[in-house]
Amino acid sequence: MDLYVSVFPDSAVVSVERYAEGEHGPVGTIKVAVFALCGREVMCADSPIEHDFSFTPSSSTFVDFDSLEALERAFGMLSEGGEVMMPLGEYGFSERFGWVSDRFGVSWQLNVAF
Repeated sequence: MDLYVSVFPDSAVVSVERYAEGEHGPVGTIKVAVFALCGREVMCADSPIEHDFSFTPSSSTFVDFDSLEALERAFGMLSEGGEVMMPLGEYGFSERFGWVSDRFGVSWQLNVAF
């Protein structure tokens, strides 16, 4: 959540509720949080349940940027420790597009809307 708020414009943490002593999750981890991402609210949580799955690039978040500088900054921050699936470039459908999976495994398709 902190990474995404630092990457995207018009983003901020709205609320955070953490697990307390005696609850089902590890103390201090996020029970539920809401943050604004490019002006849209998103919820997240730390799941105390072990899962046999993770994130997959078959589901990704598409973000349009107003400037090339903002796109390049976001792409650089998200790709740090992650995986670049399509480097920033011109792909016919876009003058500047990139696809990255961040260090948490969340997939992002980033574009400049000209």
